[in-house]
Amino acid sequence: MRGLQVSLNQTQKVRLQRALEKLESLSSNPNSNASVIVADSIPVNHEDGLLKGHGTSEVNGEVVATVCGVVERVNKLVYVRSLRARYKPEVGDIIVGRVIEVAPKRWRVEINYSHDAVLMLSSMNLPDGIQRRRTALDELNMRSIFEENDVICAEVRGFQYDGLHLQARSQKYGKLGRGQMLTVPPYLVKRRKQHFHNLEKFGIDLILGCNGFIWVGEHVEVTDDMVVDQAKNSEQQSAKSDKKILSPEERERSYTPQETREHICRTANAIRVLSALGFNITAEVIMDTVELSISLKQQVPIYKMLGAEFCVLVAEKEAARRSVTKKK
Repeated sequence: MRGLQVSLNQTQKVRLQRALEKLESLSSNPNSNASVIVADSIPVNHEDGLLKGHGTSEVNGEVVATVCGVVERVNKLVYVRSLRARYKPEVGDIIVGRVIEVAPKRWRVEINYSHDAVLMLSSMNLPDGIQRRRTALDELNMRSIFEENDVICAEVRGFQYDGLHLQARSQKYGKLGRGQMLTVPPYLVKRRKQHFHNLEKFGIDLILGCNGFIWVGEHVEVTDDMVVDQAKNSEQQSAKSDKKILSPEERERSYTPQETREHICRTANAIRVLSALGFNITAEVIMDTVELSISLKQQVPIYKMLGAEFCVLVAEKEAARRSVTKKK
């Protein structure tokens, strides 16, 4: 298991092997010609106007694989889908990243890619929410928005002459706090219509970044109103100036409740287990794993979720879930 150092006894090894074999048999795709390695020949029909896609090349009249993976066919297109590939950004991807540098009119962000991404000051909403031109004062106050080591959520805008650009023009993007960021292999997070999830049962937010960075944190209400009343802004600024003296009730509100922190840690450990087993990470699978740790006769403590027995239980439940889904 990747990423976790667990020791399995003989019984656990047999149970895990059986579960993985069952998963492999359920995931076999009849439309592809099994797995290939580099230089393997791919049988094709040249009379049909073949289109060679990613991971293929023509050598001496034969189509051969240039990467290890699975052969996929879409109409006349033949390509090899890599099993373990690095993150390749696409326009519209939801990503989670960490600010590593504050530069003139831009932030540099680490997004688990071969190059750092760029978030321009003009490509995000200002704290007051008003749409206006950025001034020299806004540039001087950039550190009040994001500073080094801040975790942020943004969207891939596209490639330009100076690198990969991000944008954060919606209220759902921006700085993330009161949680933890996890790193998983990017190929385990598939592109979907929804990457923002609110787990209401636990009161936490889950952001599945396409780049393999996953955020688990306390739930934050998001408003879509882009225009903020100036009077309201002045009240907020005056309130910020008075924040030096906080009452005990206000201090208690500023802290994350212990129950919420436990839910965050339990969800994070569930993601770590799924990543170690190599399962695709979705909100539904994460919820099932968390509920499994709670629903057992003796609730699994958070620190024991990374143990060998729970990893085997997760693999067995995933095999049972997929078998039921395939029967339907």
